Amino acid sequence: MLKVFLVEDEFVIREGIKNNIDWETHGYEFCGEAGDGELAYPMIQRLRPDIVITDIRMPFMDGLELSRLIRRELPDIEIIILSGYQEFEYAKEAIKLGVAQYLSKPINGEELLAELEELSAKIEEKRRATQIRERYLKEMEENTLRERKKLFQSLVVGDNTAAELLESAERLGIDLSAPWYNIILFKTQSLRHAQDEYSGSLIRIEEELRSLEDGTTVVSFDRNLEGKAFLLKAESEEQLQLQQQEYIEKIKDIMEKYEHVRYFGGIGRPVNRLRELPASFEQASHAFAHRYLVQDSRILDGGYLAQGTEEEHFDIKQVNPKQIDRTRIQEFLKQGDREEVVYFVEEFFRDLSNKALQSNIFRQYITMDAYFCVADFLESLSTDTQDPETPSQDEKTQQDSDSAIQYIIRILDKALEARDRAASSRYDDVVEQVMKYIEENYAEEELSLNLLASHVNFSPNHLSMIFSQQTGMSFIKYLTDYRMNKAKELLRCTGKRSSLISQEVGYKDPHYFSYLFKKTQGMTPTQYRGGIK
Repeated sequence: MLKVFLVEDEFVIREGIKNNIDWETHGYEFCGEAGDGELAYPMIQRLRPDIVITDIRMPFMDGLELSRLIRRELPDIEIIILSGYQEFEYAKEAIKLGVAQYLSKPINGEELLAELEELSAKIEEKRRATQIRERYLKEMEENTLRERKKLFQSLVVGDNTAAELLESAERLGIDLSAPWYNIILFKTQSLRHAQDEYSGSLIRIEEELRSLEDGTTVVSFDRNLEGKAFLLKAESEEQLQLQQQEYIEKIKDIMEKYEHVRYFGGIGRPVNRLRELPASFEQASHAFAHRYLVQDSRILDGGYLAQGTEEEHFDIKQVNPKQIDRTRIQEFLKQGDREEVVYFVEEFFRDLSNKALQSNIFRQYITMDAYFCVADFLESLSTDTQDPETPSQDEKTQQDSDSAIQYIIRILDKALEARDRAASSRYDDVVEQVMKYIEENYAEEELSLNLLASHVNFSPNHLSMIFSQQTGMSFIKYLTDYRMNKAKELLRCTGKRSSLISQEVGYKDPHYFSYLFKKTQGMTPTQYRGGIK
């Protein structure tokens, strides 16, 4: 039911309009009235009517001035101006303001109702168009997330110019321009059983973290299983440090409410050029790699880690056995990313001692332990994989610490490559299930990423990631393309109405189907059926 507000300084006319129309019977709610624009405006702000009917000549604030305020602050409200004057200048000004109707007084109830009916149809049409656009943007949100991930990758790899990065960001509605930047990598993990991982607490945490992003000082990027990245922006280095500290405190305040969730963050170093963000990311990644080396929740500053001083002498008694616990490597082999191998190994040994690997005995022990850990992991994959390279295959490994570190990096990287290859093979079956499910259920409008994720027992984010990796496109693009191809087949091969075809390919709203068809195919369903190129 549309709400109508009346502004008229002549009491008799105002009462006549208000009382001579059965508003509710005709589908309207008469929500308020006022004798001039000055009194009306705060009431209009509070009541938010759909239509304002206003006289043009009133004391204190006339109808044109009121219309200007409404147009500027509440542009969705439609305005009907009533006037007993025929001056052309008033009409011209009303047209400039985008007033919907300019009517001459006196006007009877039937005439006004006829104008309201015409205006109501326009309002409904505009609302439907808005709803269609909003639905399209919501459904295509997965594509936007994918493009944001690609943008973040471009930011931290450093292969693009600043102009290219700014242009890519602008297409996504992201403002990257700022004198100073820093990166924080962040991840949460439920300490309860697996099914809690993607429900309840973590979903609420995600929503609360998203609420901190303002687009001006903080921009967030989803990194799939690696968590999130926050890009901080500021006008100066001092302001950046202050904003960074405030933001971290806000994150901690959120996380304190969830005792069963572990969190970990790594802070990069401030940089004052977009092209220098790879350096910030590298330092943040070093700090972030410590999540495999500690058990508690924390947010580490990579700058403080980099300032650690080297020990002059190595004594085996200085090594805490917990620091060389192979479960740390095992955990990394299960959850780590190939891009993190170097950071993990460097931080693993930084935690031990910068002089530890100068001991020949200790170097042999740690490399052999890493070898057995990797060999055991590869065997657990239950796939045909080659045995890892042994330390004895590279004599340099036995000679200096740098070679030992490179050896461990090498075998860990090979192990993760084998793990990802085995996972990819398993994911083929999952993606095949998803495609089969789409083929059998594409006509169901409720078909969604969340529904399919539940069907294959994955989290929506995880399924989105593997589907994109395996097919080269997002789930929503694949589903939309599949439905559009079915629609084109029906348009060309049958005489069915477009509204019926819409339902048969999963869109109950034929208006949305037509909008989406034109958006994706460049023409309307009718034009396609007629063979227009």
